[in-house]
Amino acid sequence: MRRVLHIILRFLIHILIKPEIEGLENVPRTGPVLLLISHTNFLDAPLACALVPRVVIPMGKVELFRIPLFSQVLRWYGAFPVRRGEVDLQAFRSSFHALEQGHVLLMAPEGTRSRHGRLQQGKHGTAYIATRMDVPLVPMAIIGGEHFYSHLSQLRRTPLRIVLGPAFRLRKPRKVVRREVLHQMTEEIMYQMARLLPPERRGAYSDLSKATEEYIVYEPVKPEPALGRTRRVAPAIRG
Repeated sequence: MRRVLHIILRFLIHILIKPEIEGLENVPRTGPVLLLISHTNFLDAPLACALVPRVVIPMGKVELFRIPLFSQVLRWYGAFPVRRGEVDLQAFRSSFHALEQGHVLLMAPEGTRSRHGRLQQGKHGTAYIATRMDVPLVPMAIIGGEHFYSHLSQLRRTPLRIVLGPAFRLRKPRKVVRREVLHQMTEEIMYQMARLLPPERRGAYSDLSKATEEYIVYEPVKPEPALGRTRRVAPAIRG
């Protein structure tokens, strides 16, 4: 069922969206990965699932799994629910399982969709999972989704710019990561995402001069063919 749903999803994306993708080569070809999206539009997760040519497992707010039929579709695709605003142990277990299976786990570090299109304060869950599982993280920015409905009303495909930044890991200082360290890790993750966005979309992370990389360890660049047709994204801006 997941394969059938994925074909349908890719078809819908093809007829509705005109994407320009940069940096797809930054996604490791194999092994577990945390794929991080700036979540400002309902299109973000479907686009990530459709355009990254690996098995991408998304998590979604628990409210979506209370909708008859749609809930079953989500589960067939491999998605699992998360209760926002609390420590959801079952969601953590599902996250660990997806990564242990070697899949790409899709997360929105902000925890919820932004209604104003700008980055919000990041939550600690992403840093916790990344340090617990010691997996690479790849930030992904999707720009232009706010014009989707206006283009749809004109029966036009919506042009989108999608940028994936360099893969990195979080340096784990000790077995138990203190809350203040998790907070700094989260801030560093969010600045990695902010660097991929235009200034007006950086929100809480608009001042790049405050960015640090104390816990950021970039993955070595491997001379492997890209996962798909891409344009290279420039390295992250320092400072």
